[in-house]
Amino acid sequence: MKMNGAKILLECLKLEGVDTIFGYPGGTVINIYDELFSFKDIHHILPRHEQAGVHAADGYARATGKVGVALATSGPGATNTVTGIATAYMDSIPLVVITGQVPTALIGNDAFQEVDIIGITRPCTKHSFLVKDVRDLATIVKEAFYIARTGRPGPVLIDLPKNVQVATTEFKYPDSVEIRGYKPTIEGHPKQVEKAVEMLLTAKKPVIYVGGGVILANAAEELTALARKLNVPVTTTLMGLGSFPETDPLSLGLLGMHGTYYANMAMTDCDLLLAIGARFDDRVTGKIATFATHAKIIHVDVDPTSIKKNVRVDLPIVGDVKDVLKQQLKFIEERADKVREFKQAIEPWLKEIDGWKAKHPLTYKQSTSVIKPQYVIQKLRELSDEDAIIATDVGQHQMWTAQFFGFTRPRTLLSSGGLGTMGYGLPAAMGAQAAFPDRQVIAICGDGGFQMNLQELATLVQNRLPVKICILNNNFLGMVRQWQELFFDKRYSSTCMELPIDFIKLAEAFGATGLQATKPDEVEATIKRAFNTPGPVLMEFKIAREEKVLPMVPAGASLNEMVLNA
Repeated sequence: MKMNGAKILLECLKLEGVDTIFGYPGGTVINIYDELFSFKDIHHILPRHEQAGVHAADGYARATGKVGVALATSGPGATNTVTGIATAYMDSIPLVVITGQVPTALIGNDAFQEVDIIGITRPCTKHSFLVKDVRDLATIVKEAFYIARTGRPGPVLIDLPKNVQVATTEFKYPDSVEIRGYKPTIEGHPKQVEKAVEMLLTAKKPVIYVGGGVILANAAEELTALARKLNVPVTTTLMGLGSFPETDPLSLGLLGMHGTYYANMAMTDCDLLLAIGARFDDRVTGKIATFATHAKIIHVDVDPTSIKKNVRVDLPIVGDVKDVLKQQLKFIEERADKVREFKQAIEPWLKEIDGWKAKHPLTYKQSTSVIKPQYVIQKLRELSDEDAIIATDVGQHQMWTAQFFGFTRPRTLLSSGGLGTMGYGLPAAMGAQAAFPDRQVIAICGDGGFQMNLQELATLVQNRLPVKICILNNNFLGMVRQWQELFFDKRYSSTCMELPIDFIKLAEAFGATGLQATKPDEVEATIKRAFNTPGPVLMEFKIAREEKVLPMVPAGASLNEMVLNA
């Protein structure tokens, strides 16, 4: 059957299982939108800004494990997607972002709303395509989705000129793709995996260090089985939270700059470190020269370029995390006697860790007069559904959420880790709610980050997406203020958000419900009311203005050089 390029695009998306697109119309994508008008198999959500649209597609992808899809016009529409694309790239989130482009004959002529979006996004995409011929479009879409979701996932951009959208050709969608030079390694080398198990079973102070790769590979079940079979403690990065239940006694919680005392001490003193789906980010390692100096390091990752990039590695294993963990479990089953001896041998190590937990637990000083943000996070956990999805912005509230929410399931925390993108939380929650209309979705924001994409309140109301928004309002750009307090003699340069915004009226102006708590004894009632109110609800909590996120490893310091009280 002959179809135009716009219709071919939609048919391809349908065959890839796409059910939702976040997009913003414009001149160079008007033909796509004309086809969308009568195309009933894909639900389209109109954000109020293209950046928010990409963040929403990102939130959709993180919550579902599917490829998120965003659509924007050329020029400023395309450039507005860049922050969202870079956010997804840093956290390895599978996206396909489709941008309109001026007709091929005008490319390079500085035509109206023309930008070289391929060149602009080349450093922050896994791959980019410029479609020059409608006959190539179906194959390009197939390749884009394959690249986005396989190996180390990431965003792929398709730039689609206007004349290609209107040109016609016979539509045939390929069954599979073969891309020369792109052959992700899935199965870990059996000898390397066996050697890793042998190294583990001779350790006296082992730690499993888990990153977002475990969640991306849907390997939380295998990870949990491995840790419990061996009785080895587990610490996670921000991206790895939820891959191992934090209610488990083996959980060390978050590690790194704002990690727990016991996670950071365990990383410092361990003699074997099994790193799974993590990239040894600088926020995790602290001072590289003093990171895990006593440990032999086993690094499992699907991306070979991540191995040995930041730290020395004694045993590299390239492969899909889920596959490697299954292999490890098989080898462990064959070594029952060694496992028993190993578990006895590491008991002193587990007791030492228990001592650290007792000495410096995650805590804060409660107050009867001002709301402590940690208390709000704990109450949200206590009153929310077990499978609630939490999306955060970036800053202090993000770290308090990571420390005090207690995640027990994968794909329930959506947060910008690598790029640290303020304005991410609200649209990401929007994308997750679109994917799961019947699940509880909560956006936790600071007053600074919320203002970067607050226009998406309109999208929530229009699409009847009942996201519950929690703003921890200290009238500061809190994380930068904290650094200024600790390291710049309290010179609060441009971090005080002086203007007193009425967030309740703001919510009501968009047609949402607004609630406010100013005292600790109002927190629980406010949350309960929000959860029981239909539709989008904005909760504002006036928190202690100069509360800090602690522990904290200062920039350039070792993990065991934590600021515990200040």
